Amino acid sequence: QVTLVESGGGLVQAGGSLRLSCAASGRTFSSYAMGWFRQAPGKERQLVAAISWGGDSNFYADSVKGRFTISGDNAKNTVYLQMNTLKPEDTAVYYCAAAISGARGLVFTKRYEYEWWGQGTQVTVSS
Repeated sequence: QVTLVESGGGLVQAGGSLRLSCAASGRTFSSYAMGWFRQAPGKERQLVAAISWGGDSNFYADSVKGRFTISGDNAKNTVYLQMNTLKPEDTAVYYCAAAISGARGLVFTKRYEYEWWGQGTQVTVSS
């Protein structure tokens, strides 16, 4: 069983930057892929970025490509989402998620592929 805790959200002006962190704890007997999702009011939760076990591959939604970067720190059991050039439409609750992965290079892009979820952290981008 894995517990995920997000941090780093807050209020930022358009054009600014934030770095979100997702710390994992609990049983870590399996390797896992990670993803960042976001959900705005009245909208479905959707994938922002994903990274494979070992960081061999990653994926970004078109809306954030070139602005956001997903990375991991194995020593700290933490995955990060660096968000630059933020826009008001980036405003949402951001969630990290983990999925058991059996091989390097695999990324998961669907909600149903993830087993563990964090509680979320609010990101608000003002004009």
